[in-house]
Amino acid sequence: MNGSDVREVAAGGGAADADAAVMAWGRFWQLVELLGGESGTATCQGLEEGCARLTEALVREPVGQVIGFGERLAEALYRIDREEFGSLPAHSAELPGEPALPQSDDGFLYARAAVVAAGREVYEGVFGAPERFAPFASRHCEELLHVHEEAYEQLTGAEWEHLTRYDYESCANREGWPGLHG
Repeated sequence: MNGSDVREVAAGGGAADADAAVMAWGRFWQLVELLGGESGTATCQGLEEGCARLTEALVREPVGQVIGFGERLAEALYRIDREEFGSLPAHSAELPGEPALPQSDDGFLYARAAVVAAGREVYEGVFGAPERFAPFASRHCEELLHVHEEAYEQLTGAEWEHLTRYDYESCANREGWPGLHG
C-alpha cells in the first residue's frame, strides 16, 4: 500500500469501507484528536490525560461506535506494521548517549500506537518516509490500545471480547513484512 492508498483509506474511501465498518475514518481521527496530538502524548501524564478524555468520549457513543473505534485502531496499527518502521532502532530517553537498540515486538506495537496517537497528519506522513517514524520508535503509547476496551466495559458491564478484523500484533501484516511471510 502506498501513501496515497493509505490517505484514501484513512480519509474514509477505498476498499476498507466496503466492509461495512462501524465507524467512519473521519470520526475515528476526530476522536484521536482528543489525545492532544504529538505534543499532547509526548509525556506519560499527557498520554494518560488524553486517554482518559478519549475513554470519556467513547462512553458517550453507542456501543457499535466503541467497537468501530477498536476496529479502526486495529486497522491503523496493522497498516503501519511494516518492516521499514520495525527495523528502526530505538533510542532510550532514560539513557541519552547510549547506543540505540532494536525495537522489541511490544516496543514496536507501542511505537505504532504513538504514531496513531499523534494524529492523522503524522500517521499519513510516515508512509514512504521511515525517518518520520524514527522519533516514535522510543515512544510508547500502550494505553491507547485499551481505551475502547475500557469504554466498552463501562457501557456494557461486560469485558471486551471482540476480535478485530485486523491483527495488530507486530509482524502480522504480511505485505509489510514480505521477508517473514514470503
